[in-house]
Amino acid sequence: MKKFIVMLSSIICMISFLSGCQSGGNGEKIERVGMLIEHTVHDQTWGNKGYRGLLNIQEEYDTDVYFQEGVQTQQQVNVAVEEFASKGVQVIIGHSSNYGEMFNQIHASYPDIQFIYVNGGYSADNLISLNFNAQAMGFFAGMIAGEMTETNRVGIIAAYEWQPEVEGYYEGVLYKNPDANVDIQYVYDWDEQELAMEHYQAMRDQKTDVIYPAGDAFSVSVVEAAKNDGIFSIGYVNDQQPAGGSSVLTSTIQHIDKLYVYAIGQLKDGDLPGGIYNFGFDEDVITMGPYSKQVPERFVDQVSESINEYKETGLLPHQTEK
Repeated sequence: MKKFIVMLSSIICMISFLSGCQSGGNGEKIERVGMLIEHTVHDQTWGNKGYRGLLNIQEEYDTDVYFQEGVQTQQQVNVAVEEFASKGVQVIIGHSSNYGEMFNQIHASYPDIQFIYVNGGYSADNLISLNFNAQAMGFFAGMIAGEMTETNRVGIIAAYEWQPEVEGYYEGVLYKNPDANVDIQYVYDWDEQELAMEHYQAMRDQKTDVIYPAGDAFSVSVVEAAKNDGIFSIGYVNDQQPAGGSSVLTSTIQHIDKLYVYAIGQLKDGDLPGGIYNFGFDEDVITMGPYSKQVPERFVDQVSESINEYKETGLLPHQTEK
């Protein structure tokens, strides 16, 4: 009888062990997390911020972490995911919206891996999209641009037409300043610096005096050029005042590093099943950066009050007045 009990205990332990191995990311301890990055962790914007989020996951949850840079094609994703799988990685974060479609092609082949990416519409049992509420972010940037322009000409240089912050910026500008003209241009790549600078120069020549560069690598170039030309800018993703000084009126900061840590914690607790999730000002994963001394204090207070009301009601200022 004693021998039977020992054998039964061993079987139960083995079943529990196997169950834990299969569920990683469904309420069990997450021991290994991998990240795919399109370009490099050494940039001043998106790539570096994702990498810092990965390091924060390592520190917060005592996990082993892995990353690969320059992963841009489906074939490269396939190779990287297989390599991560061979190391026992339980969660793979694709640090770009572009990974959504590529993860969608392969997630079914790796049912024991939880795939996470940002800003997209693909989801499955083991595929999660973490979306920023970027329309609100753009709206408050637009409010500031509409207030601060003296020429009534403001601009936004965005990567893609689908970015919600473009519509938000346009609405925010006109909410604050119905007389303003909003120049909207696209470069169709997060890092297309050459075309972004062409758009910037055209805006500058047309007396545009507030510009919002809503992209990755090119945002820093635009901010620095605006500083040299005496034009106001609004930073994107990171606090860009270190690059543009007081010419940067403020920045719309996406705390993707905090969002990744939050997501891993939710996975660990079994509270984040596959699906599409939206986060923003209410969760403090989007915030406004430091304000330039050029922005009147009374207006900073007005924007802060509008953000607080938005967090309480879920409605932007122009929506509450309808």
